[in-house]
Amino acid sequence: MGRKWNNIKEKKASKDANTSRIYAKFGREIYVAAKQGEPDPESNQALKVVLERAKTYNVPRAIIDRAIEKAKGGSEENYDELRYEGFGPNGSMVIVDALTNNVNRTASEVRAAFGKNGGNMGVSGSVAYMFDATAVIGIEGKTADEVLELLMEADIDVRDISEEDETVIVYAEPDQFHAVQEALKAAGITEFAVAELTMLAQNHITLPEESQAQFEKMIDALDNLEDVSQVYHNVDFPEE
Repeated sequence: MGRKWNNIKEKKASKDANTSRIYAKFGREIYVAAKQGEPDPESNQALKVVLERAKTYNVPRAIIDRAIEKAKGGSEENYDELRYEGFGPNGSMVIVDALTNNVNRTASEVRAAFGKNGGNMGVSGSVAYMFDATAVIGIEGKTADEVLELLMEADIDVRDISEEDETVIVYAEPDQFHAVQEALKAAGITEFAVAELTMLAQNHITLPEESQAQFEKMIDALDNLEDVSQVYHNVDFPEE
C-alpha cells in the first residue's frame, strides 16, 4: 500500500501551504460534527475524528473552540454533506466530498472544476465502488514490527502496516480509527504524522506527462472550492 500514502502526503503538503483555507474548512467540519451530536468529543465520535485530523494539520485551538462554541450556541446555519464522483484524463477517477449550505452552487462549481480541466462528473456510484473507506494512521519513531506488536497486544487486527519514508503507516477499517489510536496512545505515542478517514483507490494509475499537469490543475481547482472538504483520486503523483 506504500504508494497510497504518497498521495495522502502530497495532499497534506499542498494543504499545509494554504493554511488559511484549510483552517476555514476544518472550522466548518468541526461545527457540523459538533452540531450533529454532543459538542464533546468524548461522546461524539464524529467530532473526535475531525479533531484528531485537525491536530495533524496544526489547526489553532482558537478556531476549534470558536466552531464548537458556535454549535453550542444553537446557530441556525445548516450544511448538507454531499459526495460527487467524476473522471479526469486517461481513466483517472475522483471523489469529491463537500459540506454546503447551497447545493446548487456547489454542484455548479464542482461540475465547472471538472469540465474546465479535462474531466467530467459521473453519476452516483460510478467511481466510489473502486475505492475503499480506510482509516490511515501514521507514526514516527517506531518500526512497523513494534507497531504491529503493540496492536496485537491490544487485540486489534488491521489491514496492513508498512514503513514508508521513515513513517509507519497503519491501514485499518474505518471503525477501528479510535481503537488503533487509543492502543498507540496507551503505549506512549501521543503525536501522529497522519490521522485520516479517507477513501483509498483499489488500483492506482500513472498518467502520461502531458496529462499529469492537467490532472493536478483539476484537483487543485476542486480542492480550492470553499465548499469542498476532501478530494480523493487514483493517480500516483511522480516523486519529486
